[in-house]
Amino acid sequence: MDTAAFNRRTIRWSFGAAAALALPLVHPNPYHLDVLTTALLYALLALGLNLIVGLTGLLHLGYAAFFAIGAYTYGLLNLHWGWPFWAGWLPAAAAAGLGGVCLGIPALRVRGDYLAIVTLGFGEIVRIAFTNLDRWTGGPNGLLGIAHPRLWLPGRGIVDFGVSSAPYYLLLCVTTSVVAGLCVRVSRSRIGRAWMAIREDELAAGCAGIPVLRLKLLAQGLGGAIAGLAGAVFAAKQGTITPDSFDFILSVMVLAMVVLGGLGSIRGAVAGALLLGSLPEILRGFEQYRMLLFGVSMIVIMRLRPEGLFGGARRRSAARAS
Repeated sequence: MDTAAFNRRTIRWSFGAAAALALPLVHPNPYHLDVLTTALLYALLALGLNLIVGLTGLLHLGYAAFFAIGAYTYGLLNLHWGWPFWAGWLPAAAAAGLGGVCLGIPALRVRGDYLAIVTLGFGEIVRIAFTNLDRWTGGPNGLLGIAHPRLWLPGRGIVDFGVSSAPYYLLLCVTTSVVAGLCVRVSRSRIGRAWMAIREDELAAGCAGIPVLRLKLLAQGLGGAIAGLAGAVFAAKQGTITPDSFDFILSVMVLAMVVLGGLGSIRGAVAGALLLGSLPEILRGFEQYRMLLFGVSMIVIMRLRPEGLFGGARRRSAARAS
């Protein structure tokens, strides 16, 4: 890769991250920050699903299950064993990643539409299981009273995030930036290129000596772990989680974000999530026509850019690299 181009790209990303972190100081509107916080949570989910669908080519329709596993893992650790957020964050990611691997062992032997049906069933099984395990999960009422994150700051002591949007916005800015950087590094590594080979032609990849099943499981595990991180943040922010928050519609919404941004594109996943996560709120002033305009906007964008917002750029960069 050209060093000058890499430096320019690093400068652009650094400037963008600095501008995003400074936003609460420049524009401290709680409502706008809350909308952006939700959009960044979607961006974290889209980055994880992009590893599975975009890079590896595995159609997944139950991704909300990993989000739920991460949220409930932190909620249970906090309520029953008193674990704080910073201690329960990584176990939530590990539990969701383990869930991805456990799903992948039986499911990844099927392909295409059959895989989509299996993952759809997995998502519904997890949601229904959390609904019926009343003794541990609270059943349909969910888990109540989950603790918010607390952080020690110089000169201020221990600060509770509470229900304010700004701390969660900053937390998700940093987390999403770090996860996006790691996804970029992985996508440009031997593992990332092997994932793309599996996506393009699984049979040829296997004949070339690529351990197809092992790398599929790795993609499932990493994608699930990222969703688990997002789930822990969601549970800590809301303070209450119910099974209804992790339905099939959420999985489809995150998949639409990945497709809109461009399958396999890291910045496309983030851009698609920010766009679809904030567009309904931008159109809120139109009230009755808001969802109609949202659907029309989606159709127009996909009509003009069928490969997604950054799909064409990803293919051109891959061609140059080869």
